[in-house]
Amino acid sequence: MGNGQKGSSDKKEGKKKRDESPAPEDGHKCRVCRFPLLVALLQLLLGLAVTVVAFLMSAISPSLLARETPYWAGIILCLVSIVGFILYCITYIPEERTSGQFIAKILYFVLCTIGLVVSLLALSFAGHHYSQTSGFSCEQLGSDCVCKLDQSDPIARTFTYEGVGACEAITGTLPVYFLLQIVLNLAQALACAVGAFIMWKHRYQVFFAGLQVGSPFSQQWHKV
Repeated sequence: MGNGQKGSSDKKEGKKKRDESPAPEDGHKCRVCRFPLLVALLQLLLGLAVTVVAFLMSAISPSLLARETPYWAGIILCLVSIVGFILYCITYIPEERTSGQFIAKILYFVLCTIGLVVSLLALSFAGHHYSQTSGFSCEQLGSDCVCKLDQSDPIARTFTYEGVGACEAITGTLPVYFLLQIVLNLAQALACAVGAFIMWKHRYQVFFAGLQVGSPFSQQWHKV
């Protein structure tokens, strides 16, 4: 009699714990909201935008240096986003405790950190060159555009841009592109900071996947 009452009590307790467990995640409803899909998608769009603007800048004059056309920052962000997409797909594998997932999470965190540093570097270059080009005084010499920060200073540094059809491209269009690079690289840095912060805060394995394991009497909900 005592064993029967104990078994009935255990069943009621197990049922109560199951009822109090968090409801499984609706994969179809929240799938697009799961980390790191939105962050990776944002990184991809920003990386493409930075790369496109950089190549438009290089089309103005072949004399522009790599630090003035930060296509490298955009390409790095595209690579970061690809790792984010891979990590998003791995988290839907039923067996979450895999070495592949661990490596992908570590790699994504490291690449987000690198992307943050690179974006800030590109941002500083763009800000410096924007302040320079905004104060340029230029004159056309054949197909070249020769610019100075101070025309009245005989020893002022001279900037020569080759293959420029008109100096308006240097004094008008180029500063706008630098301003765009400032905004885009700032957004890139913030996106990378968000990705790295979330991965660090949750220690790589606390994103809820709705996976329920354990005995019928003690339900445990694992997070990834």
